[in-house]
Amino acid sequence: MLCTNKQKCILPKLREVLIQYTKAAIQTQPPDLLQWSADYFTAVALGDIPPVKQEQERGPWSKWKDLTPEVLKKLHQRVGGRLIISADELAHLWKSVKLPKDLFASIINVGCFTEEIEWLKFLALACRPIGVIIAETLKIICEVLSGDHNDGPPRIPFSTFQFLYTYIAEKDGEISASHVSRMLNYIEQEIIGPDGLIKVSDFTQNPQVRLE
Repeated sequence: MLCTNKQKCILPKLREVLIQYTKAAIQTQPPDLLQWSADYFTAVALGDIPPVKQEQERGPWSKWKDLTPEVLKKLHQRVGGRLIISADELAHLWKSVKLPKDLFASIINVGCFTEEIEWLKFLALACRPIGVIIAETLKIICEVLSGDHNDGPPRIPFSTFQFLYTYIAEKDGEISASHVSRMLNYIEQEIIGPDGLIKVSDFTQNPQVRLE
């Protein structure tokens, strides 16, 4: 089907609306996503301020006090290294670590996940309300994925970091693809060694690395 000029004008605006909505949902983490969404779009349509909680209002742990890096690490261990997991099985594992059902539903909706879930993407969105800023979110993900190292700090393959940073930045909606590309190129060329691994300090303590 051919696209009209009118469609070409509307679609970019729709994309921007959805980006802002997704970012607001991740930032606010509403317990009732459907009701919050209705309130959000009503406010946008009327030109009012949407019901979005600022990060400083939420605090790093927000109302999701049950969601901690330790619990997510336990959940990751139960996923057992799989890249894809069914929504039903993940819901069962989520329940087994005693995490709120409404939080699971919120992450599913924000990530637009269906019956088959990419585990790393789900994990990234689960870590987002804990980390608040992207560097902190990636630090938590790195700690969850790396397991326990007796011979050094937590570290993950750079390819995994690249995938997760790109995904989180895309969901955030305010970080340009060109900025993400520059940061990844710098890290790969100037920081990553022959082992292909990245440490938390590589992206949290290097002044040249600004992920946001």
